[in-house]
Amino acid sequence: MSDVFARSRRSPWRFKVGRSPRSVAGQVFLLQVALVVVLVACGVIALVLQSQHDTTTEARRRSIAVAQTFAHSPGVLQALRSPDPSKVLQPLTEAGRKAAGVDFIVVMNTKGIRYTHPIPSKIGHRFVGQIKPSLAGKVYTETVHGPLGHEEQATVPVYDEHGKVTALVSAGLKVKNVTSEVDRQLPIILTAGAGALVVSTGGTALVGRRLRRQTHSLAPDEMTRMYEHHDTVLHSVREGVLIVDGDGRLLLVNDEAARLLELPSDAEGRTVRELPGLDPATADLLVSGRDASDEVHFAGGRLLAVNQRPTSRAGDPWGTVVTLRDCTELQAISGRAEVTRQRLELLYDAGLGIGSSLDVVQTADELTRVAVPRFADFVTVDLADAVLHGEEPAATATDMRRVAVGGIRDDHPLYEKGRLIDFLPSTPQARGYTAGRTELVTDLSTTDGWQAQDPQRARQILEYGIHSLISAPIQARGIVLGMANFWRSKREPFDAEEVSLAEELVARAAVSIDNARRYTREHALAVTLQRSLLPRALPTQSALDVAYRYLPAQSGVSGDWFDVIPLSGSRVALSVGDVVGHGLHAAATMGRLRTAVHNFSTLDLPPDELLSHLDDLVGRIDQDEASPETTGEIVGATCVYAIYDPVTRHCVMARAGHLTPALVSPDGRVAFPDLPAGPPLGLGGMPFQAAEFELAEGSQLVLYTDGLVEDRSRDLDVGMEMLRRSLAGHPDRSPEESCRAVLEELLPDRPRDDVALLIARTRALPAEQVADWDVPRDPAAVSGMRAAVSEKLAEWDLSELGFGMELVLSELITNAIRYGSDPIHVRLIHDRSLICEVADGSSTSPHLRYAATTDEGGRGLFLVSQLAEHWGTRYTPQGKVIWAELPVPDLAALLAE
Repeated sequence: MSDVFARSRRSPWRFKVGRSPRSVAGQVFLLQVALVVVLVACGVIALVLQSQHDTTTEARRRSIAVAQTFAHSPGVLQALRSPDPSKVLQPLTEAGRKAAGVDFIVVMNTKGIRYTHPIPSKIGHRFVGQIKPSLAGKVYTETVHGPLGHEEQATVPVYDEHGKVTALVSAGLKVKNVTSEVDRQLPIILTAGAGALVVSTGGTALVGRRLRRQTHSLAPDEMTRMYEHHDTVLHSVREGVLIVDGDGRLLLVNDEAARLLELPSDAEGRTVRELPGLDPATADLLVSGRDASDEVHFAGGRLLAVNQRPTSRAGDPWGTVVTLRDCTELQAISGRAEVTRQRLELLYDAGLGIGSSLDVVQTADELTRVAVPRFADFVTVDLADAVLHGEEPAATATDMRRVAVGGIRDDHPLYEKGRLIDFLPSTPQARGYTAGRTELVTDLSTTDGWQAQDPQRARQILEYGIHSLISAPIQARGIVLGMANFWRSKREPFDAEEVSLAEELVARAAVSIDNARRYTREHALAVTLQRSLLPRALPTQSALDVAYRYLPAQSGVSGDWFDVIPLSGSRVALSVGDVVGHGLHAAATMGRLRTAVHNFSTLDLPPDELLSHLDDLVGRIDQDEASPETTGEIVGATCVYAIYDPVTRHCVMARAGHLTPALVSPDGRVAFPDLPAGPPLGLGGMPFQAAEFELAEGSQLVLYTDGLVEDRSRDLDVGMEMLRRSLAGHPDRSPEESCRAVLEELLPDRPRDDVALLIARTRALPAEQVADWDVPRDPAAVSGMRAAVSEKLAEWDLSELGFGMELVLSELITNAIRYGSDPIHVRLIHDRSLICEVADGSSTSPHLRYAATTDEGGRGLFLVSQLAEHWGTRYTPQGKVIWAELPVPDLAALLAE
């Protein structure tokens, strides 16, 4: 309708341009302007003439008044009778002239001879003007050309006591002074005229503007044509138009409105409620006067879209304009479009809401949340049980695990979540799983195949009101992973058109579930690899009471590791490291570095030397792996390595780019020792430095990786302070309890980075379990040492080890005396094993070899290796130590025998 009116408004504009140069409003405006100009000009002329007349009249009146006043002034008669009247009257006339504002006052005798004049030389001359009327007793005014120029004057008689005219007085103004008065008034008159012209023109313009707005600047012929077009359009347009006044009376109805509402021919002029056959709801709307936009009303078997807008006239409510459209067919089309829109919106939300994580169960839950209640009343997801473990699914619908259940209510009779189901071949789930196609069951009550699975539960499902089912296979890459089941109870049954929507929903979830399955498999492999590379149990040793924690990161496997490594002489090495990055590459690198630490520790290297060898190894790994395919996978790692000796209670440690360990004293104080910071492993070229500390028995040494104290939400200093607070003030707390307390204080439920934590409480070996001797470099001293060792073994109740220990000790001392240098020292340690150590000042290490039958020597170390459980050599700043361990018999086992 708006397009029709727009066309009707554009058409007159074309007529105006083509035919009429002036619109009705323009013509009326020009006519009014011309009339106003003429009227204002006439008014100005009239005002000018009137002003001139009034000024002349005022001049004559003033002249008469001045002449009469002077003529009747006392003393004039005496002055006239004096011998020289001019002498007396001349000053008086000049003073009166100036006071009265006239140009002259002339006193003359009855013959017209002047006694006074503003020009003294004119005194005695004859007066210019008529004196006869004044001699006859009249007041006479006239315009003359006198000595002063063109003058306007009045002449009056002067009477004596007897009423006889004895003299005449004339007063007047020059005509140019009178004209100047008019000239001074003329700007005011012209200004007033111009103001009147402006006001009149403005009013005319406003009237013209209003007329132009009402006529839309149309010429008379154009207005005629417009109304003809208006009537044509109004009654031919395919949209009903009604105009209803404020009283509910129908003022106008076009042909389409009459047809749609089935109105009689005499409907115009009647009230809306009197119209026959009009729907009450539609009638109420027409008389209400309220706004309406595309309200749908039923009339004559049609659906009408009604639009109503109120109109006003002179600012007061007047009525409403109503338009009607037949939208019966459009309603059906829009209904289908709305259904399509809802389905597209559902698929869009599914694309955003399904697959937010690499978790199979969570992805299945997301599918149920998206589909309920917009598509189905209940949704169940069944996956092959192997899929949950990252494995390939079976070929049949057996061993199906229900991983997700969702619905509009929780009291449904469907199988619960977590149940293992074997679907029978007759069920839609089994058929869809085997064939890889969607199964539609529009009426569950008339289908027997699904009821054979569980007749009792099937009866409960039907009694609950569930009546239809779509069972769609969850398949990706041609492999069916499970089935998604959509159930309805509160709405219309599923139809064939909705099968494609179900398949689209399931297809979006299938890709995410398959990705999650493959991720689960790869993650399980990676975790298995990492677990196999980490210590499964701590070794048995007497130097430290150790507890540990290892927490994997959210992202999966990483490169953190820890180790507790027993060394010779009852010493224990502690190692904690961190490989940069995550994934299999980091885990594999961690395994290589941990193996290297174990290998280097068997050499009894000091911590700084061990880190140097480890740094070289990392550098070689980088060189070996440098290739275009491995760009960006260069290894970076940190490590801290410490060795604790329970005999001396000394701890030597060094670090390579790692955080400083925490040291908890027996009284509960926490400190971070000043340990030199070496570069991270793999940089090369930088030395490492070790630091040695003496630890009191009961001290706790805390080693950890950066995942414990570093976090995106806090600074490193804050994390270190939190670690200090969690350790301080608990001297009697065991390492196991300390591990638990530290993790509860510092870590969320699932850390972003791997965390390795190792807490060791120090122990000291009692002095009575250690014996040492200085040995002179004399072969004769060997027998004395055998006797001393036998005595000490008897003291320790280890006499049964005397023979073997004497052989081992004799061989080691003999080698030290023969091949070593001073000083020679022997130490015997009674721990979990019997340890014999022989130290000398030489750095030459003996080697085990097989002696030929003709060799006289070379069998000593072979005997040592056969008698001892372990033996080896370690180097010290003063030389070397050759040690051997003999197993101590288990006293409890001996008693049991």
